[in-house]
Amino acid sequence: MRFRHKDGSTVHVSYCTNVHPAETIEGITAQLDAYAEPVRVRLGSKRLGLGLWLPAETAATLAADEGAVARLRRELSARGLETVTLNGFPYHGFHAPVVKRAVYYPNWSEPARLEYTLHLARVLAGLLPDDVTHGSVSTLPLAWRTVWTSAQRRTAARQLTALTEGLKQLAADTGKIVRVGIEPEPGCVAETVEQAVEILTGTDPEWLGVCLDACHLAVAHEDPDSALALLRSSGRAVVKLQASTALEAPEPALAGQRAALEAFAEPRFLHQTRERGPGGTVLASDDLGGALAGELPGVEPWRVHYHVPLHEEPEAPLAGTREVLRATLRGLLGGERAGTGHVEVETYTWSVLPGAREDSLVEGLAAELDWMRGELLALGLEEEES
Repeated sequence: MRFRHKDGSTVHVSYCTNVHPAETIEGITAQLDAYAEPVRVRLGSKRLGLGLWLPAETAATLAADEGAVARLRRELSARGLETVTLNGFPYHGFHAPVVKRAVYYPNWSEPARLEYTLHLARVLAGLLPDDVTHGSVSTLPLAWRTVWTSAQRRTAARQLTALTEGLKQLAADTGKIVRVGIEPEPGCVAETVEQAVEILTGTDPEWLGVCLDACHLAVAHEDPDSALALLRSSGRAVVKLQASTALEAPEPALAGQRAALEAFAEPRFLHQTRERGPGGTVLASDDLGGALAGELPGVEPWRVHYHVPLHEEPEAPLAGTREVLRATLRGLLGGERAGTGHVEVETYTWSVLPGAREDSLVEGLAAELDWMRGELLALGLEEEES
């Protein structure tokens, strides 16, 4: 879907296909028929954006074959779909039985991460619609924090420089501008927007910015207005907003809330959990299971890195952080000028939600996107017809 901001710019809205397990070109194409086009039809929209997730092997294959990229673009277009953004955080195996910390490898000290990101940028340049000149790719915030050394930090800095040069060359070759956004996430080298800005110091803001994930923002107990003000003052663009909400337990010491949380302590994804501590500190557990086992005191509310559907609150006694997302949307898109042109709904946890049903995925994705449509219209944006 495309929306027109009051400043005249276009805001592209998509959903991220990392919710689907396909990792081959054939599987990715098949999911267009199984999910993406039915979602578009259910929305009653002539055009739907997809934030494609392409694993490393597929990205490399496509980057080496312009004809294959052109065919994929035609497959998208034939179904009323378009792509202006790619999710470059997971490298591969995002739907393995156990993902957890494997999603942070290879990190930005490893050549494979640079190669993968440049492959994605080249593929995206070929997928962009004719009337779109700017694309975005999100990437991990360097690495998981506990494995990071000063030598790795220096290597990552060199690789970010090489990434910038590669993006510049891509623009010269294709006329398409692709920006990369580092995505702050609890537990990583850049947990917060402030840390992401620090990491990016000295890099070129025309090419490298931030991918702002509203779930991560909430889990880290960051204030959206303060985070956005810092980005504006530092000159760092929000190259993409990932529209997502976290799970919240208002009173985690209560037996009923702990029992409800246990249903979300599943083995595939990492569910970092945070609680406000004394003096504005943030207390941390690296997974929900650890928090439930006593790693957090449970005096203040818990926020859990568990993406829950945007359009409905979790069942009581649990809650969600939809108001953090709303505040982020207001800060980015409620003013006189748009603070981003790319909004990607990224609830990748549908398959592990308690009581999840595969046959309800199209309905759920459409409901999330329709909720987002309503929020943007309420902020004064207008939906473009075609």
